[in-house]
Amino acid sequence: VQLQASGGGLVQAGGSLRLSCAASGRTPRRYGMGWFRQAPGKEREFVAAIRWTFGATFYADSVKGRFTISRDNTKNTVYLQMNSLKPEDTAVYYCAADSYLRDELAYDYWGQGTHVTVSS
Repeated sequence: VQLQASGGGLVQAGGSLRLSCAASGRTPRRYGMGWFRQAPGKEREFVAAIRWTFGATFYADSVKGRFTISRDNTKNTVYLQMNSLKPEDTAVYYCAADSYLRDELAYDYWGQGTHVTVSS
């Protein structure tokens, strides 16, 4: 399984970005996919996840109501729509598979990360 994350960039506070994570190879179809982020000097943290069963979604409290995770099965791609961005959302964002849990140890596959910078 190969995961390719993209869509990061520089945006002003209050702005929006959409991250994409395209899966190739043996596409992860057992459980789900998730997004994590790591800010400078901090540990990697859970952001959001989607479970293949019924498309159930899960969010960290810090992004709930602002971020939306979704999937396009025809493209083997998961998206993270990020609205009302704050400077504290600045981080490297990673997509991961094949789980929907908040624990990064549950994930076997990781993308390379995409940088998101939110200016104040």
